[in-house]
Amino acid sequence: MITNQKLDKSFGPIGVVAGITLFFVGIVLVYFSLTGLFLILLGAFVGFTSTSTFIDTEKKRVKFSNNWFGIISTGKWIDITTSMKLGIKKSKKTWRAYSRGNRTIDMTDSDYRVILYNSDNIEIIPIKKSESLESAKKEAEELGRKLELSIN
Repeated sequence: MITNQKLDKSFGPIGVVAGITLFFVGIVLVYFSLTGLFLILLGAFVGFTSTSTFIDTEKKRVKFSNNWFGIISTGKWIDITTSMKLGIKKSKKTWRAYSRGNRTIDMTDSDYRVILYNSDNIEIIPIKKSESLESAKKEAEELGRKLELSIN
């Protein structure tokens, strides 16, 4: 069974708001000129592009995916070997925007990621995203049982 784990929006929360705004403005303007079509494409790209991880527990493989426009999935399947390990890592991303009054707006997104490591403890890809350390540990244990991997 293949599961899809959504990770992040590629342009952050401010990019999502700007992209969706451009998308809807483009829908209104497409009736008046072809500029609206350009705004629809630009808004859909910025507003809906995201990253995710597909996990195939039956064939024991994972795929990190960039989802262009929210629907076109690109990525490469990685076969899981017995020498690979799972681990937990804290992720902290800060998105910064500047207002017209030259004030900064910082949005911090802090979470825990279940990461797939190779045999040399080098990070390969993030697999799951959790809000707390306890839920990340539970998800890592569950994935470890399903994929027959040890936890780092």
